[in-house]
Amino acid sequence: MNFFLFINRKLIFLSGIIILCLFILIIFSKQINLSKIEVKNIKNTISNADILEPKFAINNNSKKIFITAAEGNFLNKNEIMLKNKVRFKSNNFSIETDKVIFNRNKQTAHSSSRSLFKSKNTKITSDGFNIYDKGNKIIFYGNSYIILK
Repeated sequence: MNFFLFINRKLIFLSGIIILCLFILIIFSKQINLSKIEVKNIKNTISNADILEPKFAINNNSKKIFITAAEGNFLNKNEIMLKNKVRFKSNNFSIETDKVIFNRNKQTAHSSSRSLFKSKNTKITSDGFNIYDKGNKIIFYGNSYIILK
């Protein structure tokens, strides 16, 4: 009986070594080809922005106007220059432009860059705008075009 147990141990040991050798052969037969490896050049764009993707809101009694942008820079304690894809959005309208100076304390915003105002039945393009009185009043500057539906 011990003789059969001794043979089984040898067979198990030999089969383990054979499997290990086959595994090593398979690994080394699949050589890594360096020409197939793609190197991706990822450029980290360094921005001079103080805030990336800032979000603010102008609050009054009847509505909220949410303000988003790609980047922002502090001009002083209360004023922030918002740049790139600046958007003012409320339930009633939206305004899109490239540069806005937003005053957090007074809850005002003004821009002298090309702007697009959209509401349900109205579109206004202008050379700038001024939002004041906590978002209740908007003045459009420069050459303005109004489209009413």
